[in-house]
Amino acid sequence: MNWAKPEMPLPKVVDIIGLNYQGEGVRFGDAYADLTGYRCAPQYTAFRKAFPQKMIISTETAAAVSTRGTYLFPVYEGVSAPVKDGLGGDPQTGYVSAYELYTAPFGSSADRVFATLDSHPFVAGEFVWSGWDYLGEPTPYYSSRSSYFGIIDLAGFKKDRFYLYQSRWRPNLPMVHILPHWTWPERVGLVTPVHVFTTGDEVELFLNGRSLGRKKKGPLEYRLRWEDVVYEPGVLEAVAYRNGSLWARTEVRTAGAPVAVKLEPDRKVIVADGKDLCFVTVRVVDQNGITVPRAANRLEFELQGPGVIVATDNGDPTSYESFKSHERAAFNGLCLAIVRGLKNQPGTLILRVRSSGLEPAQVKIRTVAPASHPR
Repeated sequence: MNWAKPEMPLPKVVDIIGLNYQGEGVRFGDAYADLTGYRCAPQYTAFRKAFPQKMIISTETAAAVSTRGTYLFPVYEGVSAPVKDGLGGDPQTGYVSAYELYTAPFGSSADRVFATLDSHPFVAGEFVWSGWDYLGEPTPYYSSRSSYFGIIDLAGFKKDRFYLYQSRWRPNLPMVHILPHWTWPERVGLVTPVHVFTTGDEVELFLNGRSLGRKKKGPLEYRLRWEDVVYEPGVLEAVAYRNGSLWARTEVRTAGAPVAVKLEPDRKVIVADGKDLCFVTVRVVDQNGITVPRAANRLEFELQGPGVIVATDNGDPTSYESFKSHERAAFNGLCLAIVRGLKNQPGTLILRVRSSGLEPAQVKIRTVAPASHPR
């Protein structure tokens, strides 16, 4: 139900109350006050009061938007705001900031949804709009090819929001995640906010070995924020604790200039049945093997052996390049190639990727007869 209220006829006849966005409110809160269109305050309590014996579930939540690996400044100081030009959105590039605070006009950030659900424990749970980016509905930049709603981009690469959901949905997984990347030559000396997602309850942040403070999650708080970090190149490290004990740690390092291509197949043996696929991640890396987070080098793909390149992609929502193209630019350091073996022609496939000025790379993928590869 997108619009229904407890006093309307429909909620009286359904077995389960399924609410789209209304649980946390639509165009609700100060950041959304200047928007036109349908709005409502959070509705969970009203529906619970009217139908105390019915299950309530959020059948669509969030509608948060972002572009993988893209970070725009300034950063909103609250937890949820509608994306606007200059606040989370860049109309010149068609990208939306991956600080994961911005939403469609009717939506809410993951943080705000989590807080609403935790404040209403009688709600059974949520379905997030959406798991992946998809073709069409490119809110807020309608000249783009694909949506910005996904937890994962169109090429299957994880956005930062993936780790925010992971920190909630897998509470016993030791994990900590830092954003943004730490390669900002134009921001030396400028404040560059750092946010951390973790299943721990405390995090200490270090920049080049210096502690920037230890922070603990408060009630209904799902990220830790260091808003006054002044950028300098080097190593940004987050050390997470749980119940006072070391829980997880991670770091991001400043990348140098792109020097090479690195290939990472999801597996090196597939079935020669004309259907089985190998997904190869292509990274543009520096001399130390660090992914260059804003690299956009043009890549050329070539396959040798009994197989075909099914598609390439990079997750760029503004790109209209054909998925069948064997040439494509990396997007924020990454690209994807999907390879398939020919039916009943087992053998060895060699995928080669080249880019002008970069050291090329290749990977071997073996295709085997179906009988020798049980699924």
